[in-house]
Amino acid sequence: MYNKLTLNIDQNIIEKAKQYAKDQKKSVSKLVEDYLSSISSSTVKKTCYDSLGPITKELVGVIRIKGEINYEEILTDVLVKKYI
Repeated sequence: MYNKLTLNIDQNIIEKAKQYAKDQKKSVSKLVEDYLSSISSSTVKKTCYDSLGPITKELVGVIRIKGEINYEEILTDVLVKKYI
């Protein structure tokens, strides 16, 4: 069952949210619903970021890398070079 919710949000934020929602092919309502669901879940999983310090948390995501990174391969290469 869906209910209507009225929010007071700065106009600039609304415009950015609408553009983001359009880019994600979702409605702003769906974005808000997904967000509220994620923070109110009783089974919220602890992420690896939870143990980071505040400065490190701020830096997460600053560098954008194209493609996927195989961290296990990188770690293996570093350890091989270090110990062999």
